[in-house]
This record gives sequence, C-alpha cells and structure tokens, in this order.
Amino acid sequence: MSKNSPIQFTSSKIDDLMFRTTFDPKSMEGEVIVNLSLIDSQDFEDVFKIFKMAINSGLSVSPLLKVLHEGDYIGGRTIEKDEVGFATMCSITIDGILLKSGVMIKPRFGGLVEIKDGTPKRFTNVLTYPSTTIDPLEVLMSQELTSVMEMLKTGSGKILANLREAPLVARDVIDSTLSDMVDAGITGILEVGEPNTRILDVPVERDHLGIVVIGGTNPMAIVQEYGIPIRTNAMSTLVDINELDNINDI
Repeated sequence: MSKNSPIQFTSSKIDDLMFRTTFDPKSMEGEVIVNLSLIDSQDFEDVFKIFKMAINSGLSVSPLLKVLHEGDYIGGRTIEKDEVGFATMCSITIDGILLKSGVMIKPRFGGLVEIKDGTPKRFTNVLTYPSTTIDPLEVLMSQELTSVMEMLKTGSGKILANLREAPLVARDVIDSTLSDMVDAGITGILEVGEPNTRILDVPVERDHLGIVVIGGTNPMAIVQEYGIPIRTNAMSTLVDINELDNINDI
C-alpha cells in the first residue's frame, strides 16, 4: 500500500475549509480562508500596485490581506529569502460564512466570466470542483485565458469567478448574510440569480438559485498578464481576520 497522501479532489478540500471557517461578519472575529501568492522580492512594488488597483476596482473578495516576508510562516510554508508572500481572502470564505448561517451552499465550479461593456454576460470556460485536484481558477490562470486588465481598461474582457447554488427557501437568510458581509468589507458577490432561473447562461437546480462570486485570484491573474512571475496556491489555509490589514492602510 502506498505511503503517499491520498488524492484529495477540490470539492473535498472546499467542504473541509467551509466547515472550519469561523469568521462572523457582525463581530468581525474568527478565521477566514486565504490564498497564498509568492513573488520575487524584486517585483514587490510592481505587484503591490497591481493588487491595490485590482482590489480597489472591486476585483477581489475583500481589501484585507497580509504581506509576508522572509522567515514568516503560513499554511505549512516558510517564506524564503528573496521571496514575498501575499495572503489574500479566498472566495470560499463566503461559502463558509453562509454555511455557518445555516445555508446549505453547494459550490459548483470555477470559470471565466465574459464581461461586455461592464456587464457580466456568461460563463465561457468552467471546471467543476469534483473533477480536479487543483483549484479550477488556478488551472484557468495557468492556461493564460484571462483578460482581466483589458476588462478594467475597456469594460470588456474575461475575469475569474465561481458559481454556487443554494436552496430557494434560504433566500432571506442569504440576503441578510450577504448584507452583513458587505458591511464587513467582503464585497466579492458578482451576481445573485432569481430562483429556478439561469445565471450567466448556466442552468441551476430546481428550487435553487445561483450565486456568482468573484474569484479571489483575479489580482494574481493581472500580475501574470503583465508577465511578472507569480506562484499562487489557492485555498491555502485559514488565518485569523485580525492578522489581515486593509491594503489601503499598508
């Protein structure tokens, strides 16, 4: 029998992280899920400017992040010499908060959303969570299919996003919880669909509604579009919300 770790599909990892999320948007206490991105320290200023622009343009889950330097430890990894890390909020945090509110949220897939003249139109490329051991948005980023910077400049392009489904009967709880999240600075919701109605050209299960969440890796996609090397580990680990700072305060 192999001593190697068993294969873990992304859907299982999401379930695990959702359950372990403890953040309460009303009290602003608890742990959130973060993505970890690593860059060469020489690229720090350029990458920081890109992150700040992307986050202030609404292309992230939250403006909160943590900058990590040589010797800092996070998620089983130590930041090495000539390396800088960014811990940014992962969109699965939203699922975890909804789950804690009693909503049986079902993450369906990650993909690219086509934006035209500032309006989200449809999903173009998607990867379901049960079909891959790598985060779908990481895969799509690696294929260089995004045009996030073009979208910011012209209003049209392709950005990273995720689709979730939730039961129709939970609509009031969903609206209330999403409102609390916005008050807490978590503004990654791209669109909430109507019950039993297609959302961005994707059908939803009967008596359910779709929720499209902006991918937390969009700032990293812009960095990559500029040709700057960046290594991203989505859904990396959980950190206490109080360890994160608003990017505009750094």
